[in-house]
Amino acid sequence: MTLSPAEIDALLLSLKIAAVAVAGALPFAILAASALTFGRFPGRFLLDAIVHLPLILPPVVMGYLLLISFGTRAPIGAWLLHTFDIRLVFSWSGAALAAGIVSFPFQVRAIRIALENMDPGLHQAAETLGAGPFDRFINITLPLALPGIIAGAITAFSASLGEFGAIITFVSNIPGETRTLPLAIYTAIQTPGGELAAARLAALSIGLALCGLIISEMAMRGIRQKLTGQVRS
Repeated sequence: MTLSPAEIDALLLSLKIAAVAVAGALPFAILAASALTFGRFPGRFLLDAIVHLPLILPPVVMGYLLLISFGTRAPIGAWLLHTFDIRLVFSWSGAALAAGIVSFPFQVRAIRIALENMDPGLHQAAETLGAGPFDRFINITLPLALPGIIAGAITAFSASLGEFGAIITFVSNIPGETRTLPLAIYTAIQTPGGELAAARLAALSIGLALCGLIISEMAMRGIRQKLTGQVRS
């Protein structure tokens, strides 16, 4: 399968946006999952609802909310532009923000499942030996949650690659800047004679999604086996 330069640009841009989206959201996903798993505080239900809101809201709505928040005339967007000269709207960094927010619940859910399945006796034993909350989090919680962290990151990466509605609403469809694979497929479909290009890009998207799922499964199995061996030893 031979891709045109424009299609290669869309592929590379998609990979860059997805990588930045996952890397930027990962620390917040770990904190949110830890708070929802171990925290007992007022407003926990509200935090849980906000974290999972992108799962049920139409992506176009998320893009609209980003536009009225981070547009150059919106409060946050105007502040970022005038203070740090950062313009998110109509830029690839804005596309990464949109993809990161839409895929955020996938990371939180995977990490939360891993945290909820931990043996609480390990934390109690570490606390008995004098380990503080920060030491327990770094040396016990994070290593044992690693399969969930990796699975969540890979799932969110795949979801970011396929994000369409929030990106096109927030940063539009600009070749070389915000035109990712889904937007390139949409453009090809709208172009007379673009059926073959749309088919190529669709096949490429399916291949990337399958690779993501396979890598996620292999990584989870390998790390789970390693951690199980360490606990038993």
